Amino acid sequence: MRPASSRPSLIRSLHPSVVREAVEAHARFLKGLPAGRRAVLSYVNLNNYELDGAELSEADLTGALLGGASLRGVRLIRATLYGADLRDADLREANLSRADMRGACLRGSNLSGADLSGCDLREGITAVQDDSKGLRILDHTKRPGELDYALLQGANLSGAQMSGAFARKADFTDADLSNVSLQGAKLSNACLDGADLSGANLQSADMTKASLRRAVMVGADISGADLTAADLTEVLRAPPPIIYIDDLPLNEVVEAHELFCRSHGAEGKAAQARGVDFRPLKRLKNRRLSGLVAPEAVFFGMDLEGAQLQAANLVGADLRGTKLRGADLRGARLMGAQLARADLTNAKLGPLKIAEDRVLRTDLTRAVLRGADLRGASAPRVRLLEADLTRAKLDGTDLRGAELPAIFGV
Repeated sequence: MRPASSRPSLIRSLHPSVVREAVEAHARFLKGLPAGRRAVLSYVNLNNYELDGAELSEADLTGALLGGASLRGVRLIRATLYGADLRDADLREANLSRADMRGACLRGSNLSGADLSGCDLREGITAVQDDSKGLRILDHTKRPGELDYALLQGANLSGAQMSGAFARKADFTDADLSNVSLQGAKLSNACLDGADLSGANLQSADMTKASLRRAVMVGADISGADLTAADLTEVLRAPPPIIYIDDLPLNEVVEAHELFCRSHGAEGKAAQARGVDFRPLKRLKNRRLSGLVAPEAVFFGMDLEGAQLQAANLVGADLRGTKLRGADLRGARLMGAQLARADLTNAKLGPLKIAEDRVLRTDLTRAVLRGADLRGASAPRVRLLEADLTRAKLDGTDLRGAELPAIFGV
């Protein structure tokens, strides 16, 4: 650590009223209102500031000190955070899409549920003017561009540039890292459980002892990557182009099942699809799949909008990132199903009447619904015992009479 006397003196402090006025003027600037101006808070000491929900898109925060700051839900779309110090900052649900974060230090920050799609997190070096010694490198004690110990659970990093990033022991559980550039990144001991690494560039990345349980690695480039002692349990790779069940192509099996449903069992045949990978079909939108028996089947990322899945057996199925908007799941068995990031808006999850005074309740016991969108869903009396609803969106969800996890206090 260099002596205090030799450090650059560019960091400045502003009175809280000046910062507040700058944020308010910036909001007017974005709306095109009078007296609006872009916020330029470069090299300002904002350590431990409370800026929850602030609108700072396109603001200039180059080299700003934001250590320990509360920035939950803040909007920093296309903002300049080059060389900013965000150590231990609370950035949960923040929108940092397309932000310039080269050289930013995010060590220990909480970015759970944040949107960092298309942002630039590559290493950057900031040279500042020093009156006595000319140009000098501005640093933040630790190496810039590091995400060590950061929490990025459920964060959206799709298309981000993270080549050479330091993310040792960072938590990327359920994060969207599709098409991200992690070439040469240091990810030793990182947790990437359930992360979507589809199309990611992991060339020469250090992933020793990383946990990649249930990670999606379709089309990921791992040439030269060090995966020594990495946990690759249940990693999801690309499916074969055609799936067969009892010598019949999967699409024909689904069509026979639909005919069985339409004819009330007189024609066709009910599908038995335990552990089958449905991804080659790409979409099952509005298909009639009532009573489908497909425990432990894979539907990752598929379009099942409006699908009829009443009384379906989907125990332990992989439905992560699926579109289930408006789908009819009344009476379905979804115990232990993986539904992280699934879109269940306006879905039907209530009881299914099967006879006079008899109903089947939708059962999501122990299901994983981290980051799932259940807004507007009809789910009266649904079973959610021991379900993981971390970051799930439940605005407008009808949960009357539902059996909820203990965390809900009922």
